[in-house]
Amino acid sequence: MWLAKRILVFVGVVAGLLLLAYAVLTQPLVQPTSSKAPPIDVDKLRSHVRMLSEQLYPRSFDQRQTLDAAASYVHAQLATTGAAVEDQVFTVNGETYRNVIARFGPQDGPLLVIGAHYDSDGDQARGASFPLGYDLSTHTPGADDNASGVAGLLELARLLSRAPPRVGVELVAFTLEEEPNFQTETMGSVQHARHVRASGRKVEVMISLEMIGYFSDEQRSQSFPFPVLGFIYPSRGDFIAIVGRVQDWSATRKVKAGMLGASDLPVYSINASSIVPGIDFSDHGSYWDQGFPALMITDTAFYRNPNYHQAGDVARTLDYGRMAKVVQGVFGVIQSYAPAH
Repeated sequence: MWLAKRILVFVGVVAGLLLLAYAVLTQPLVQPTSSKAPPIDVDKLRSHVRMLSEQLYPRSFDQRQTLDAAASYVHAQLATTGAAVEDQVFTVNGETYRNVIARFGPQDGPLLVIGAHYDSDGDQARGASFPLGYDLSTHTPGADDNASGVAGLLELARLLSRAPPRVGVELVAFTLEEEPNFQTETMGSVQHARHVRASGRKVEVMISLEMIGYFSDEQRSQSFPFPVLGFIYPSRGDFIAIVGRVQDWSATRKVKAGMLGASDLPVYSINASSIVPGIDFSDHGSYWDQGFPALMITDTAFYRNPNYHQAGDVARTLDYGRMAKVVQGVFGVIQSYAPAH
């Protein structure tokens, strides 16, 4: 009898811990924060993606002329919204690069940072064997990665110009997220995160829009870093994901609630250690390093999109209707933040 009781207690403790881990990992009981997000111009999203992935190809670290032209395009598009727009210029190996920043709402008090990198992946060493220094086999068009995120940022700016937020918002188009700068001090997001830290302004949350355009309704179109996650999350890549650390649990709940309440797009979340491959694979990691809560909104990149860093990452492969719902979700999140009293 004594042994049986001990076994029951042990089983109960293990079950409780597993349930707690599941709740922390997936945020299953988040209630939507209802909002009325304005319609998104799907054609504008497509136009932005095509401009960046076709006319401004390639946007890689080694192709400075088109990379800078992409920055100019983003700056001009943001300026049309009436926002205060500026370039954050910095130097890497004697060359200048720039983030593009648009500001909305109060210029002091709490701040939301929404960012997306406008550069794309390219292999300079392999590209050198081609006359132009690049080829589709060495430099991706980068439609999903990450023209999609930038297009979302530009349309988000249009919405904010018509419905000013109650808290400060900085929309930032980052440069130098891809290799050879990835997870180094030369990333554009590192420069911006340090600038915000130096300003002393409180950051409620930073959100990185990292690949938001590829969806699939096919069974088993979604994969995972660990097979066990396949028992928790859908096997179809028809959802958008919110990714963060365990300590960003509260921020994840608020962002997830805002996104769920803005459209009918399925939204899933994960809060886990960076030991899980992909948890820190974008610009949000730069803000963790500065002590800020930060999340990634993503279609899960290479866990779903077979064109990741390939020649096939082109505009026609994206789902602009569902991408629009992602933008509506982020707008809903912004509107859910009220100023501090």
